[in-house]
Amino acid sequence: MTTTDTSDAPEHAAQWPDEKLLQLLVCPLTRGPLTLDKETSELISKEAGLAFPVRDGIPIMLPEEARKLSDEA
Repeated sequence: MTTTDTSDAPEHAAQWPDEKLLQLLVCPLTRGPLTLDKETSELISKEAGLAFPVRDGIPIMLPEEARKLSDEA
């Protein structure tokens, strides 16, 4: 019962936050810019050293949900 009418485009589009939303979002701790990492589905705050998850196209901007970035980069 699954329709395959251009299924790739809607699925992929729903996976990421809207471009306008991404331009408005800032790190909740530093108020600095965020970068979308599509490989890990995270919004990266280099200033805070945190990666905020994106789940089902929704950015989870809670510091306790964020992953600490390693110092390797």
